[in-house]
Amino acid sequence: MKKVFLVLVLVFTTVSLQAQLGKVLKKGNIDAGKKLVKAATLSDEDMAALSLESVQWMDENNPIAGEDDPYGARLARLVADFEEEDGLKLNFKVYSVVDINAFATPDGSVRVMAGLMDLMTDDELLSVIGHEIGHVKLGHSKERYRAAYKISAAKDLAVANTNAGKVLADDEIGGFMENMLNAQFSQTNESESDEYGFDFLVKHNLNYHAMEGAFQKLADLSSDGGKSSLMSSHPGAAKRSEKAKERAEKQDAKN
Repeated sequence: MKKVFLVLVLVFTTVSLQAQLGKVLKKGNIDAGKKLVKAATLSDEDMAALSLESVQWMDENNPIAGEDDPYGARLARLVADFEEEDGLKLNFKVYSVVDINAFATPDGSVRVMAGLMDLMTDDELLSVIGHEIGHVKLGHSKERYRAAYKISAAKDLAVANTNAGKVLADDEIGGFMENMLNAQFSQTNESESDEYGFDFLVKHNLNYHAMEGAFQKLADLSSDGGKSSLMSSHPGAAKRSEKAKERAEKQDAKN
């Protein structure tokens, strides 16, 4: 993988900009200096690298339930047939934490928290997984990564030359992931992923009524206000539960 250089556009005074360029231009790295005055962009290749290194950081900094653990064994059983979905290669892990959350990254990594598994039935959990895969396949996660990257970059000017093949320096990944996980999808994104998740259940002959129950449980938790809950990034769960019920009833009529 070619060396990737971070880019950032901020409003600097002439003096401060020259100071930053003086740092970047070490070893004749003129191209990196030029990139500082362009709009920050991430190519698909950059996104793949960023996604992979960020989820690796998460795996290293969270306790993972192995397949001999009840949580790990349960998830492995549920996703045994989902090595690939809609052209996306998937890999799954459980974090042994109490958070009620799950996420998927553009490289196909799906991470589920033990707290969510305690709350959801098997069918409900699969509906959440289908929803999270939807965010990736529909491009929402890519935009979320892009937004989080901009926040991280704005907080601290990125080093022009990180380790080969990396988009963020090692000491920046933690802050980046916090920004990414706390970022909210738009209501349109959520609605689109709800529909994708429902179709995921139908496609695989799973219990598509489970999505209604999953959202209702999240709605019941809406008063906790915890950032660790899916409620922080999935607002309006009660209405979405009603919508899931309507979809299920329409699907029943088709069957």
